[in-house]
Amino acid sequence: MTAILSIQSSVAYGHVGNSAAVFPLQRLSIDVWPVLTVHFSNHTGYGSFRGPVLPADQIAEVLRGVEERGVLPGCDAVLSGYMGDVSLGHVVLDAVAKVKAANPKAIYCCDPVLGDVGRGFFVRPGLPEFMRDRAVPQADIITPNQFELEYLSGFSAQGRAVATLADALEAARTVQATGPRIVLVTSLTRGDAPEGVIEMLAVAPEGAWIVATPRLPITVNGSGDITAALFLAHYLRSGDPGLALGRTAGTVYAVMEATHLSGKREIQLVAAQDAIANPPERFEVTKVQG
Repeated sequence: MTAILSIQSSVAYGHVGNSAAVFPLQRLSIDVWPVLTVHFSNHTGYGSFRGPVLPADQIAEVLRGVEERGVLPGCDAVLSGYMGDVSLGHVVLDAVAKVKAANPKAIYCCDPVLGDVGRGFFVRPGLPEFMRDRAVPQADIITPNQFELEYLSGFSAQGRAVATLADALEAARTVQATGPRIVLVTSLTRGDAPEGVIEMLAVAPEGAWIVATPRLPITVNGSGDITAALFLAHYLRSGDPGLALGRTAGTVYAVMEATHLSGKREIQLVAAQDAIANPPERFEVTKVQG
């Protein structure tokens, strides 16, 4: 059975971080080892929340306990999301190093959560540089949104934006050259795309693939967390970035559609679980490079 060590936040109510990633992975028959970085009542988008932020040394203790069980050789991947601060980032990278030492075939999927278009950075000082200079180069797969892609590629420092497909491919290849094998751009909006769509772009050494889904009039928390988890799962199973992209897009759209129809603020993972277990082959994946 495939096993993933997932180091992310947790909420009692709603679906972000591990509370968004664990259930979909389990519905895909993947054994998940969740390590919690915070345990909040709800995600911070509500404006108020309660619960503890777990110190980096306590998270390291949990990871040390997992290591002491002697199970790291059976870990196929490490998944990380929002890191909070640099001290936690060091703990995550230490865990990645230990997993890869125990299982050289294991991969690291890093969702470089830093900010978003219209909001800018929403992480603590020092974390963008840590992500760019330390975490991303050690990752095998990264899953940035468009804002994060522009930062990690140096586009934003140059005063450039990802405005076209050519820009997106150039930016992804630039980041890829720093270390990660696959760059999944999770929410691409470009001027030369058809109207009314949002796209995902997967760039790998052997080629690049794009898929478009209708843009729904909703803004939710946790969609990036489920996207990273699903893409990692489908890539582990298939080894095919294009296939993983299509399956991820089909499921994410089904979840977002169910959320929109529900009128609720939280993503509807449970309601859409059939589309998680059996990804709809609904959207065409086009190879655009390679």
